[in-house]
Amino acid sequence: MKIAILGAGPAGLYAAILLRRTRPDLEIEVIEQNAPDATFGFGVVFSDQALGFLRAGDPETADLIEPHMQSWSDIVINHKGERIVIDGVGFAAIGRLELLKLLQARAADMGIVPRYNTRVATLADLPATDLVIGADGLNSMLRTAEQEAYGERIDHLGNRFVWYGADREFDALTQTFIDTEYGPMNAHHYSYAPGRATFIIEMRPDTFERTGFAQMEEAAYRSKCTALFAEYLEGASLIPNGSNWRQFPNLSCDTWHSGNRVLVGDALHTAHFSIGSGTRLALEDVMALVCALRDQDWNVRHALPAYQSARQPVLEKITKAARRSAAWYEEFDAHMAMAPWPFALSYIRRAGRLDAERLQRLAPVFTDELRRRDIDLEVA
Repeated sequence: MKIAILGAGPAGLYAAILLRRTRPDLEIEVIEQNAPDATFGFGVVFSDQALGFLRAGDPETADLIEPHMQSWSDIVINHKGERIVIDGVGFAAIGRLELLKLLQARAADMGIVPRYNTRVATLADLPATDLVIGADGLNSMLRTAEQEAYGERIDHLGNRFVWYGADREFDALTQTFIDTEYGPMNAHHYSYAPGRATFIIEMRPDTFERTGFAQMEEAAYRSKCTALFAEYLEGASLIPNGSNWRQFPNLSCDTWHSGNRVLVGDALHTAHFSIGSGTRLALEDVMALVCALRDQDWNVRHALPAYQSARQPVLEKITKAARRSAAWYEEFDAHMAMAPWPFALSYIRRAGRLDAERLQRLAPVFTDELRRRDIDLEVA
């Protein structure tokens, strides 16, 4: 059986690894239009639960990745001069390029070396195979070539954000909210390697308009952002990598496959970066696809619908939470009128998955302090 995988990001490489691990006789070809060390962004975040899923599906890859991760068990909220710690929220992060190199090495050990710097521009350019897996990201050729077949739906949120790195570490996943002369701004920041962190800056459209960032070169608005968040950067520099101002794309597809072609990861769907699940969802898509192929005795015609049927309900729960989280951020300026502790409660409950009982189990120190302050845990 011959399988072609478009894209050698985490999803494409992991698909090749799991397929070869499940069935060593497969002929697998991975095709990537960029160079092996080309990547956008800095750190990749996994929740404790996501790491559990990864370990259950492929313990060897989990063993390879986990020693290289930065881990923490708290979220920190900076708001109105207060630093509030929300305990019990476990995450780990790894540099995106380091993750790619680890997956590349594991794939190579299994006899899989992607063809880099090779662009597949049209469906006619696809190799003759039994199955094609589209792991080629948001701008997927596979999906855009047949938008109607996949029932593609895409729109963009209003907020503007820019993705930077920083040459310092933070001791927790941190959300910093500041008032500036232009309007409220937010930074999502977390460590992913020794001396390195991701630093994402976000603002409402009206604030962005007042900054004049749209008319500036990258170096100029990077300098301005460094000054605005100087208290929290503490002398660190912002590090660019394709650091352009963007609006987050909400992508979903009604149908996940067409003929012998199937989509995974960002080629199929997106989930707002505020829940840190993009890479996790992509890897779990791959796990579900390989399970469906195995369970359907590698009959592609039966396996692809089975993949969507099994995976879609699980995915929709997470993407629903991501949409609610994104909606909270779209109005974070209004939420900032709240006092720090009610604001922190609103933040942690933004995705709609934490009632008072579950929050108490997750973050007992935080919830005890809320009760001491006579704050209603059900109000957010």
